[in-house]
Amino acid sequence: MSLRLYFLRHGQTAFSRDNAFCGAGLNPELTEDGQAMAQCFANAYQTTPWRAVYASPLRRTIATAKPLCDAIGAKMELREDLMEIRYGKWEGKSVEAVNREFHDDYIRWSADPAWNGPTEGEPSVVIARRALQVVEEIKQRFEDGNVLVVSHKATIRIILCSLLGIDVGRFRYRLACPVGSVSQVEFTPEGPLLHNLADRAHLDARLRSSRGT
Repeated sequence: MSLRLYFLRHGQTAFSRDNAFCGAGLNPELTEDGQAMAQCFANAYQTTPWRAVYASPLRRTIATAKPLCDAIGAKMELREDLMEIRYGKWEGKSVEAVNREFHDDYIRWSADPAWNGPTEGEPSVVIARRALQVVEEIKQRFEDGNVLVVSHKATIRIILCSLLGIDVGRFRYRLACPVGSVSQVEFTPEGPLLHNLADRAHLDARLRSSRGT
């Protein structure tokens, strides 16, 4: 048996619902639908034999991991390196507002976020460096089994790009990661193998069609 990492994006927040920038600088709670997404994941995956559960220390990721941890009696391992991108001066703003107020920075970031961060925020290469440290920690700790990693939209996509050999500057345009979705990577002798991307089969039809990103 090999090591499998499940990357779960947190449930819906008011910011994801309204498609506003919400990074490490904001710490919203889950909406009622977001809480339902977390419970749906726990219901569907509590029989999976988990070795560990890692999570970003923000409220939305802790609340998403908690139902599963409660169901299986697992300790939640919190890691700051799994936090979302730091959006700097863009935090809490709509795409339209950012494009208007920070137009040049927004254009540069949109073209190549690997090396161009949001205004006073983080470029993708920095996020990749910190987040992959957690992946390496898990690989050193566990040779096999299933490990859950509860994180954020940009962070998960950047991790996946890094593992799969995709330019991290393309993370916004190559991989989907809606709220409540889970992606699974197996570490094989030939390298990381993607089994599922942005799977939401554990959510009911209403939650899958809920508003937002």
